[in-house]
Amino acid sequence: MGFEHDDTNTDDRAFRLTGSGELGGQRASGGQEMLEPREQLRGLLAREIDGRAFAELAGVSFDHRGAELAGHVLLDTLEEAGYSTDDFDAVGALTAAAVPLAGAMLHAAASRGQDLDAFVMDFVYPSIKGPSIEGKRVILLDAWLSEKSYVQTSSLVTLRNGNELSLDCGIVSRQGASVVAIASLVGGVGKSASDFESASDSDAESAEQTAPNAAQALSEGALHAAVEVIDPIDNTEQTLPFICAYDEELFAPASTSEGESHD
Repeated sequence: MGFEHDDTNTDDRAFRLTGSGELGGQRASGGQEMLEPREQLRGLLAREIDGRAFAELAGVSFDHRGAELAGHVLLDTLEEAGYSTDDFDAVGALTAAAVPLAGAMLHAAASRGQDLDAFVMDFVYPSIKGPSIEGKRVILLDAWLSEKSYVQTSSLVTLRNGNELSLDCGIVSRQGASVVAIASLVGGVGKSASDFESASDSDAESAEQTAPNAAQALSEGALHAAVEVIDPIDNTEQTLPFICAYDEELFAPASTSEGESHD
């Protein structure tokens, strides 16, 4: 898996290069460039996480190379799960940690000649910040989405006891948009894919209406899990695909016990 920059829509008269051409050669002179983009990003994430149970991943998402890789890898992961940019119109950052990642996806899509908007959930007032999402299909994004997340900036930190993610989905719905799926760069939450397949007929029908590509994604093994949300206004239940680029277990220290990982 890789990505290529699409220069067909670039107008040399509109933008100019900055800096010296020699700098580009210096930037490209590292051993990491020999790896596939997904492996490059995995290495950056491993160094950033460094055995911790949870991190906001800012050392990657605000890094010039890390941000570029993350934007493309997230788009690729979604497409492999059956969700190309033809299937959603905007990506919304659930937390402050996800803001640079939403921007990275926007720019990655633009480099491919694709249109994708981004927005941020308003963390103070129940609304969004960004262009209108009325009538749009959206992906809700976090940096690290996990039931093990005990940091307040995690959108699932209260999922065990409540409805923070449900509230986010309810806000998006009141904005006139529909949530297609939940995504994250690193993740480990929700039911397994097999549990999602064996859901009741009514749940499956609801999930198919919300995410028409769910069955295809499951058959290809690209859908990692599913999460259930309940609209806080009308109590409507919804099962949404959860798609993450990297399972958090990839970064778990081999010598750390389950009890220690929750400290």
